[in-house]
Amino acid sequence: MQQDTFQLTKEFIPLNQLIKLLGWTETGGQSHELIDQGFVLVNGEVETQRRKKVVKGMVVQIENQKVVIE
Repeated sequence: MQQDTFQLTKEFIPLNQLIKLLGWTETGGQSHELIDQGFVLVNGEVETQRRKKVVKGMVVQIENQKVVIE
């Protein structure tokens, strides 16, 4: 499994924006589909809120890709 880190420069980033920014999807629509279908885990739990506030210390995962928010 590939694990990376993401340096957060604000208080939070919406989950759908993070997924697109990381390059895990090409479009916002694709990000929404992954979230809606339950493929996205936040701290090991399925997350279906598209605009979930992702903050420092959280771990976001899709299949074999994982990112730790710093």
